[in-house]
Amino acid sequence: MEQQGLSRKQLLGMAAAGAGALVLGPGLPRAYADGDATYADGDATAGAAEAQALVDEAVDWYDVSQWGVEGRGWSDTARFYDRLPARAQASVRPVIWNLSRNSAGMATRFRTDATAVYVRYTLRSTSLALPHMPATGVSGIDLYARDEATGRDRWAAVVKPAARTVETALLTGIDPGMRQFTAYLPLYNGVDSLEFGVPAGSAFRPVTPRERRPVIIYGSSIAQGACASRPGMAFSAILGRRFDRPVINLGFSGNAFMEPEVGALLAELDPEVFVVDALPNMEADLVAERGEPLIRQLRAARPETPVVMAEDRTYANAWLSAGLRERQAASRAAYREAYRSLLTSGVQRLIYLAGEDQLGSDDEATTDGSHPSDLGMVRYADAYTQVLQRVLHPDVPAPAGS
Repeated sequence: MEQQGLSRKQLLGMAAAGAGALVLGPGLPRAYADGDATYADGDATAGAAEAQALVDEAVDWYDVSQWGVEGRGWSDTARFYDRLPARAQASVRPVIWNLSRNSAGMATRFRTDATAVYVRYTLRSTSLALPHMPATGVSGIDLYARDEATGRDRWAAVVKPAARTVETALLTGIDPGMRQFTAYLPLYNGVDSLEFGVPAGSAFRPVTPRERRPVIIYGSSIAQGACASRPGMAFSAILGRRFDRPVINLGFSGNAFMEPEVGALLAELDPEVFVVDALPNMEADLVAERGEPLIRQLRAARPETPVVMAEDRTYANAWLSAGLRERQAASRAAYREAYRSLLTSGVQRLIYLAGEDQLGSDDEATTDGSHPSDLGMVRYADAYTQVLQRVLHPDVPAPAGS
C-alpha cells in the first residue's frame, strides 16, 4: 500500500521540537487498550462520547467512527464516510453514486489538552489532486481550533497528502490548555478510515455530532467544494461556522440535474432549510423541465421547510463571451419562471438568490473562470449568509467572517 514515510521515532522527536506538520510511514502493530473512559463534558450543543484509545508507542489513537461525524445524512451507508445510503446505488446514476462516496462536508470534533495532534487516515482513491484544485482540498484533513476568547473556530493546520495512506503530526507545539478542535474531511476523495492521536496520557474527549437540524445544500461541483484550497474553505463549511450548525453537503460535481431520484433522497431528510444550487450544471430546457417539480417534491415531503432556490454564479470571463452570457441568462430565466409559478400556485417559504453578484464584480474570485477560489468561496458564503439569516436567525444581524 502506498504511504508517506518517516519513522515513528522521527515523528515524536519532531513533535517534541515543535515542528510543523510532517507525514509518516507505515504504522506499527497496534493493540486495543483502555483509554480514559470518562467523558463528562462536551459543549453547549453536543454531548461527549466514549472512545477507546489505540495505544501505539507514545501516541494514543482514537477512531472517529466510534463517535461520528457531522454532515452525514444517513446511517445506513455502505461505508461509514459515504454521503448517500447504500440503497441509493440502485436508484441514482453510477456517477452520482461514485461521487457520493467522497466525504465532502463531513466534520468531526473533539476536545483535548494535548500539545500535539496527530492524524492517520486511508483515502479511497489514489487520485489526490485535480488540475485546478490542490491535494490539500481534494484529499486533506483540515483542522480548526476553538478560540475560547471569541468563541470562534479558527484555522490551525491542514494535511498535505502525498499518498493514499497518511500518518502525520498535524499540529505540534500547541499552547497548554483544554480546547475543542474541528476537523473537516476531504472534499473530492473518500475516506476508508480516520483516527486522531495525542501524546499518551493526554486528555481526549470526543464530541458527538450535534442534533440540531442541519442546512442541506444540493448542487454541483461548487457546492461539493471546488476549488477550495482546503476543506474548511468550502462555502458550506464557512456557513457551518458562521451559523454554528451542521451542514450536509450533497454537491455532486458536474451532475446536479435535479433528478427525481435524487429529490426522493433529499426528501427523506428533515433539515432547517434546503438549498438547491444546481444551475451551474443545467441548460435552460432542463431547468424548465425539472426545476419546479423538484421543489414540489421537497415541499410535498416537508411542507414547512424553507427552500432557497439559488441561481448560478456569473462566469468570470462572461463579459467576453456572448455564448456564456446567453446560456446563463436562459437558465436563470427558466428558474425564475419556476419560482414565479410556484408562488402563484400558493407554495410558500421559498427564497430566491440571484446569481449575478455571488462572486463579486472584479472577476478575481475563480480558479478557472467557473469554480471559486478561496476568495470566491468567502464571497459565495457572504451571499448565502444574507438569505440564510432570514431563516436561521431572523431577529439577529447577519454574522460576518468565518
